[in-house]
Amino acid sequence: MPILHEPSTQQLRELFESIHTIAIVGLSPDSSKPSHQVAAYLQKAGFRIIPIYPKEETILGEKVYRSLEEVDIPIDMVDMFRKPQVADILVEQLQHRKEVKCLWLQLDIRNDNAAQKASQMGLTVVQDRCTKIEHQRIFHP
Repeated sequence: MPILHEPSTQQLRELFESIHTIAIVGLSPDSSKPSHQVAAYLQKAGFRIIPIYPKEETILGEKVYRSLEEVDIPIDMVDMFRKPQVADILVEQLQHRKEVKCLWLQLDIRNDNAAQKASQMGLTVVQDRCTKIEHQRIFHP
């Protein structure tokens, strides 16, 4: 699958329409943080969110997992709010998650090495873009 360096509106529309469950890596319980705001938006937009965070039991009413490896339900997209080098670890973990369709690195986050590996594994990769901003732009202009 492609690395969407400059994704078209149609590519992103099709991607969002194919996604139901989003694991949000680095989802903060603090409602003032971007990860929390994005997750709350995505949840209201109809996506199931899976919080990945080292603490807390629930965030936004969903069970919190300590790592992607602990998640015991199918995931369509992994949306990352961590430092770029964490993407390398996620890609390694994703080798065992054949159901994942997309690795999305949030605004200001790029890791071309991880993106290339994820793409070679068949994942669609989006870097340096915000899922909330893009979803709002496409579905609620």
